[in-house]
Amino acid sequence: MKITLGDKEFFKGIGAIRYEGTETDNPLAFRYYNPSQKVGKKTMQEHLRFAVAYWHSFCGSGADPFGAPTHHFPWLGSDDPMQRAYDKMDAAFEFITKIGIPFYCFHDYDLVEEGSTLRESSRRLEQIVAYAAKKQKASGVKLMWGTANLFSHPRYMNGAATNPDFEVVCYAATQVKNAIDATVELGGSNYVFWGGREGYLSLLNTDMKREQEHLAMFLRMARDYGRKNGFKGTFLIEPKPMEPTKHQYDFDAATVLSFLRQHDLLADFKLNIEVNHATLAQHTFQHELQVAADAGALGSMDANRGDYQNGWDTDQFPNNVTELTEAMLVLVQAGGFRTGGINFDAKIRRNSTDPADLFYAHIGGMDTFARALLAAHEILASSAYLKLRKERYASFDAGNGRKFERGQLTLDALAALAGKNGEPAQRSGRQEYYENLLSRFV
Repeated sequence: MKITLGDKEFFKGIGAIRYEGTETDNPLAFRYYNPSQKVGKKTMQEHLRFAVAYWHSFCGSGADPFGAPTHHFPWLGSDDPMQRAYDKMDAAFEFITKIGIPFYCFHDYDLVEEGSTLRESSRRLEQIVAYAAKKQKASGVKLMWGTANLFSHPRYMNGAATNPDFEVVCYAATQVKNAIDATVELGGSNYVFWGGREGYLSLLNTDMKREQEHLAMFLRMARDYGRKNGFKGTFLIEPKPMEPTKHQYDFDAATVLSFLRQHDLLADFKLNIEVNHATLAQHTFQHELQVAADAGALGSMDANRGDYQNGWDTDQFPNNVTELTEAMLVLVQAGGFRTGGINFDAKIRRNSTDPADLFYAHIGGMDTFARALLAAHEILASSAYLKLRKERYASFDAGNGRKFERGQLTLDALAALAGKNGEPAQRSGRQEYYENLLSRFV
């Protein structure tokens, strides 16, 4: 079959998406996201650093455990796997440039389907990466991060780096090596590890200590290979508590940070925090962001949301301005992104079957984040929020409170002060006041 390149338009009738302001009724326009608008010292585009998720946006079929695919998009129509890969990439860069998003992210086998042998898979990946380099150069779109899919194939049913079979670990290492090479070749500023099956289904057949030591060894090897071969960016780990495994070793931000510290990896690795993964771990998104930020390890984020009625990873596009404003308060106070950004790891719904639905979904998500950024900036710049929080901890800013923070008091000294001071006065946390303050700006 003859391969054709770049001669198709997949989103006919849709031009470049522009900012038109809050008065517009155009569903294919931004109402809040104005990439060149200054918010503080940076533009919206510089603050938000949006990225398109290659896997959901261009590989997703709409299939679920109870039904066949519903998304029969034209870039997936060819019978030839390489033609599908080229068509998919043409569609991806057409979409990304029309909507004006500066970055994209991928797994290796998002770009092109896995072959029947490792050699064939590597050859396919090399071909499509060379094509991606041309598309990036022509469009100005950049790669935010790459990664390897170490969870879909049956060989990884018992994990990849943590698999009890050494041959599987070797296979996974080859995939990671190739994916790091692809990321370096395409100028990616991050490389991500998501341990989808790095965990267990039953402790009865699991040596947890040994598996986690293998995972640490694998990560060190990947880091060393990347640094040796020109990767100067950030390695990221994406926490998730479960699903597909019963328990994943990257359960939440605190668990991952503890693992990285234990194995002396924190200097090279930061966290990629996802909204829906945070809620699966019984946390809020802003909690996970804060844990990462407090450790100086907030690298990037996957933007989506769950469904309040469903207890699984539904990966819906974000639309809750209030929740995202709280998240943006954390991000802005942490200094914003450096190498990472906001990747829309979200998928259009099963019954959203038109190519235009991809635009509606991303426009809505981008506008929601823009509103949240504007609100968070105003709260920090012109409200009493920071002053109120500082006042709440004022007892530690002078006198014995300051001595305590500096480690200059003993437990005996604290007990003596308690005896002298008597019962502490009750001080309100004024939670509702803070909530009302936030609501004034949203």
